[in-house]
Amino acid sequence: MVAETELLGRALLAVGVGALIGLEREIRRSPAGLRTHTLVCLGSALFTIASITIGGNADISRIAGQVAVGIGFLGGGVIFKLKDRVVGLTTAADLWVVAALGLLIGIGQYLLVFVSLALVLFLLIGGAFLEKKGLHT
Repeated sequence: MVAETELLGRALLAVGVGALIGLEREIRRSPAGLRTHTLVCLGSALFTIASITIGGNADISRIAGQVAVGIGFLGGGVIFKLKDRVVGLTTAADLWVVAALGLLIGIGQYLLVFVSLALVLFLLIGGAFLEKKGLHT
């Protein structure tokens, strides 16, 4: 059994991780910003924590699968066509990753979370830099 303080720490970490990615998206004025990313990360962490604490026949892989499907619904809502281009694909993708990070936080995979967080921020910030320079397709 995981201590309650550990579980609380996981929830707080999920808020921090979601907020960091959400802040970057907020600055870029993406369709989903700070609150959305924070809530997605916290929600997926809480579902994971709940499945861990239920014990018994709880299957964490089922929770992960349902979170992935549920986030697809949210991600689909931020994708739309604007004139001759599609907008919101990056936001949909990063919401999907934020949900996965929440799941990883929920099971206590901190090293993978921090490395992945760094990669996500690098890709979002670096990708925006490349777009400004006209170096993307």
